[in-house]
Amino acid sequence: MIDLVTKITAFGYLGIMLVVFIESGLFIFFLPGDSLLFTAGFLASQNYFSLPLLLAICFIAAVAGDSAGYAVGKKMGQKLFARPDTWYFKKDHLEKTKNYFEKYGKKTIIIARFVPIVRTFAPLLAGVGEMKYQTFISYNVIGGALWVFGLTMGGYVLGSNVKNVDKYLLPIIGVIIIVSLIPAVWEVYKSRK
Repeated sequence: MIDLVTKITAFGYLGIMLVVFIESGLFIFFLPGDSLLFTAGFLASQNYFSLPLLLAICFIAAVAGDSAGYAVGKKMGQKLFARPDTWYFKKDHLEKTKNYFEKYGKKTIIIARFVPIVRTFAPLLAGVGEMKYQTFISYNVIGGALWVFGLTMGGYVLGSNVKNVDKYLLPIIGVIIIVSLIPAVWEVYKSRK
């Protein structure tokens, strides 16, 4: 536990902000976003971080990261629509992505925040699918707020109200990681079946 605290506090605000930004929109999906937010909230309850500053920088990083992913997707989408069909690329797939985001994009942007890997690719696909930016940014802000405030405050409340919770922090983080992976594993299972 002490090693985990040392690493996260050594990262500091800038390190936490970078992890949240990168995982939210730069296609590096093996970073520990959920568990990092929860642990940082716990550490704020132990006075390692200022809770208001932690919430602010993580929220800004989450929204900015998704917006960066959207911008990359928008730029890639325009180039992809201009390409001819090949054996591995079909414009029809882009049309399906566009139709999907017209129909389900709003809730996808919010729900994706809570699903590792999906959280990284949803903004990119929203850009490729030409989701309107005004719609995207509105739901990006809502999803980012729910994700950042929910997980960070969860760690903070637990750390503030449960004595000796640091003894249980690693198992709690393990449970968070497992629970956050369940939707992705379920989808893979369903698709193979």
